[in-house]
Amino acid sequence: MNNILLYIGIDDTDSSSGMCTTYITCVIISKLKDCGFNITGFPRLIRLNPFARFKTRGNGATSFKLELKSNKEVDEVKKIVLENVQQLSVLKDERTNPGVVFYHGEITPELQEFGLETIRNIVTIEDAENLLNSIGADFYKFKNGRGIIGALAAICCPLNDKTYELLAYRIPENYGTPRQINHKSVVKMNNNTYPDTFDNLDGRYIAIEPHTPCPVLYGIRSENPEILNQAKATVEVLEPVERFCIYLTNQHTDMHLQKVEKISDMEKFRCYIVEGIVRNKPYVIEGGHLIFTLEDKSGQIECAAYEPTKQFREFVRELEPEDTLRVYGGIGEGVTAKGTLNIEKFELLKLADVVITKNPMCDCGKRMKSAGTGKGYKCPKCGEKLGEGKKETIKIQRNIKEGFYETPPSARRHLSKPIIRN
Repeated sequence: MNNILLYIGIDDTDSSSGMCTTYITCVIISKLKDCGFNITGFPRLIRLNPFARFKTRGNGATSFKLELKSNKEVDEVKKIVLENVQQLSVLKDERTNPGVVFYHGEITPELQEFGLETIRNIVTIEDAENLLNSIGADFYKFKNGRGIIGALAAICCPLNDKTYELLAYRIPENYGTPRQINHKSVVKMNNNTYPDTFDNLDGRYIAIEPHTPCPVLYGIRSENPEILNQAKATVEVLEPVERFCIYLTNQHTDMHLQKVEKISDMEKFRCYIVEGIVRNKPYVIEGGHLIFTLEDKSGQIECAAYEPTKQFREFVRELEPEDTLRVYGGIGEGVTAKGTLNIEKFELLKLADVVITKNPMCDCGKRMKSAGTGKGYKCPKCGEKLGEGKKETIKIQRNIKEGFYETPPSARRHLSKPIIRN
């Protein structure tokens, strides 16, 4: 018989307090290889809608594919996968609801559209289950099985743009302890490989290092997989590394963003690229968040640069009413029913002229003062007088230029495309 190409998708095995779906997938792949099974290509890490209500941390699902020779081998693979998902998932967490999908068929346009929908919209368990049944896929739900949504998406999501990430994993005894990474070696790695690798550093902040009790020791992002082994060889760690895995991914591609022509067409929990005019001077609210309103002929929406974006807020602070922007971001909960547009980056398309008016300058070099209502101006030095309507208009030099501005790596969403990749 012909070889069977089997796709396997896994999602929602972790929790906010630990574990990682990429780690479980890496363990499963290692065990399958030890059993002699052939993994085809790179495993995939697909980030889903960052505003999904029930996401844990990065809302990432994984998939991989194998070439198998018989239905017996298919059964053996399923047994290994399901046993390890059962054993390693954080099932005691009420928000952890793993799903596993097995599929051997064509990746149709309908399936690709489903994959995109999970990244750009909110998809229900019922939506996923109906589609899985219609294509004859084999799927398994642990608890309520919400993970079948991401598991299917990880299999079928199209990757017209893509990046790679090398993930190094800790031994279990070290989970929850400070990571032992030589930060100078990360600087050296960045110097040797940037921009083929990116988002390694954020000033003195080491951006490849997570700050959660998960199994990941570090992750290096890249445009191509070949450079990742060079980068790995440069990074020095002072603790054991259990295993490594390179994932093909949609991270940093802006796949979550949809262009929209009118602000009035934007909806909560979706991500957009939208143009508009700054209506008011940005102002600070409690918590250090910076807020302003963007508007077009159809309506307006509140925009926010949140405190964790740090120095990015300084660019936002320089915006003025009537500046023309193209804003990239997603809509979460906000003060208004329409929600708040969380800014990931913006392009300042056109600077507004900012002017101030001053009393006229006298020929003697002294600035005049008002002589009283309706009486014009008088020089306090020489007594020279001028009538009304002689105020001087001065154009203020702006501290920001037209162009792109983005959040720093430490605050960047997994899906947000850094300017270096444009």
